[in-house]
Amino acid sequence: MDVSVGISLVCTVRDEADSIAALLDSMLAQTRPADEIVVNDCGSRDATARIVERYIAAGHPIRLVRGGSNIPSGRNNAIRHARGRVIACTDAGLTLDRCWLARIVAPLERGTADVVGGFFRPAPRSLFELTLGATNYRAATEIDPARFLPFGKSMAFRKDAWQRVGGYPEWASHCEDILFDLTLQRAGYRFAFVPDALVLFQPRSSLRAFARQYFLYARGDGLANLWPLRHALRYCTYIAATTLLVAARRRPLLLAVLLPAALAYTRAPLRRLRLAAPALTDHELAAALVIIPLIRLVGDLSKMAGYPVGVLRRLRSPALRAAIRAYARPNEHIQALD
Repeated sequence: MDVSVGISLVCTVRDEADSIAALLDSMLAQTRPADEIVVNDCGSRDATARIVERYIAAGHPIRLVRGGSNIPSGRNNAIRHARGRVIACTDAGLTLDRCWLARIVAPLERGTADVVGGFFRPAPRSLFELTLGATNYRAATEIDPARFLPFGKSMAFRKDAWQRVGGYPEWASHCEDILFDLTLQRAGYRFAFVPDALVLFQPRSSLRAFARQYFLYARGDGLANLWPLRHALRYCTYIAATTLLVAARRRPLLLAVLLPAALAYTRAPLRRLRLAAPALTDHELAAALVIIPLIRLVGDLSKMAGYPVGVLRRLRSPALRAAIRAYARPNEHIQALD
């Protein structure tokens, strides 16, 4: 007997007792309800699973499954248990706009796409978080839909596509969603970008937390051999800037070369900041002008520290390199679509 349903909304969680209720409430408040919600608990040590069980006991269409050791394996376990032909995927620590599910599955239901990327919007609670959101996250109008790769926190896809490419790469510590996207692209699946399918997230609340986040992202890039030219360009840029600063001690006019670059570094974040919070006072804007370059600098340094750590881990592990090669070449385990 066919027990499949239409849409399964899935996420994987670990130690999210403080935020899981808000996520579940936003899932249940969708204008287009999911046929089922599958929550994978990835070894929580707090009350996360008990909170989910209370929602289940109240009669909500939620199933709790357990398995996996990291985000990609947890996602795969949730999807493996899902009965839906369409998978809508999000993450812990977020809330969904009420129309998110209806909008993100629409291209799949129309048959115009196999994979759909929604978008995300910062929901800051302080000036630092507001400035961080404006500095590091582009507005939807700045996105080229043809080049956009969906993030695991806001995407939907056909379950048979997930099966065909072997799911998310469970060897990846981070950036597993980008690797999944690239494999789907190589296999010939059609992508769509729906910018008004929004999830809301709180940016990191301190420079230390932000630095750790970007260190881990870059370590994941190095581990998976993602964007090597992009990372090389960052090193070259900082070497050139440092060289100019040293030379400017004897020839101060050289600082004029760096001024346009510094202005370009802050222009886009400041524009986003003014659009996101037009009521900011002059004092708050002045503080943001100090914070923006600091965020840029800390983010870049964190990436430059994290990337080689990932590269070294990859180079030291033949088994990891073999897994990366296999996942990066879909023809080794699937045939590309005609």
